[in-house]
Amino acid sequence: MKDINVVVLVGRLTRDSELKYTNSGMAIARFSIAVNRSVKRGEEWEDEASFFDVDLWGKQAEGVNRYLLKGQQIALDGELRQDRWEQDGQNRSKVVITASNVRLMGSKPAEGGQAPAPRQEAPAAGHSAQPPLAAAPRATAPAQPPITAGDTFEDDIPFN
Repeated sequence: MKDINVVVLVGRLTRDSELKYTNSGMAIARFSIAVNRSVKRGEEWEDEASFFDVDLWGKQAEGVNRYLLKGQQIALDGELRQDRWEQDGQNRSKVVITASNVRLMGSKPAEGGQAPAPRQEAPAAGHSAQPPLAAAPRATAPAQPPITAGDTFEDDIPFN
């Protein structure tokens, strides 16, 4: 039997998405979501939030990034990935969700039911003429493309 690594969440963005590119031109949108659940404490039910960091790769990241604004409700499915690194002599790790699909669910609370308005984006420095990314067939495409030695990010890893 194969192992299974699947996660499905519906929650609200805790910050606006950030779109970045690897050196090879692969797009990655990074954002975080809060997912509430009800917990009974004594005789009362209280909402308790869990927070998750999410990476979305490729064309979908480029397509939905401008709609991924703080407060927006989204649904996503994907898989869990554990990033590991060493910092100041200490082994560190962080679990990140690598999203396969992201769907906009509703409007931001302050917008009163209107469709989310996209933010206007200026091209990132050095990325104004990104090569088009080929759409891979969904059934065979990995949730995250393999990272090669040439795929580094403009900022330092790990991501905080």
